[in-house]
Amino acid sequence: MAFVYLLRCADDSLYCGWTVDVPKRVKAHAQGTASRYTAARRPHALAAAWEVPSRTDARRLEARIKQLTRPEKQALAAGSPLAGATPVRFASPEP
Repeated sequence: MAFVYLLRCADDSLYCGWTVDVPKRVKAHAQGTASRYTAARRPHALAAAWEVPSRTDARRLEARIKQLTRPEKQALAAGSPLAGATPVRFASPEP
């Protein structure tokens, strides 16, 4: 099992990534150690996350999402369905 997620950054941009442990990855983003892009755009909030069966599926879905336009990504963050993935919710991490 793997997950694809969208983070909303401080500059209102959306960052897409994949992981097998969403809370741990979000914490790494918050600490500035997960990616250079998000390290420069803290703080962030988890905008959306989806579960997929495998890491391969997660990488494919991440690539598909990264090809979407900003309005399409915003629609996903607002709850629009995403074919091939199951939406999941995680508690917000402690600051």
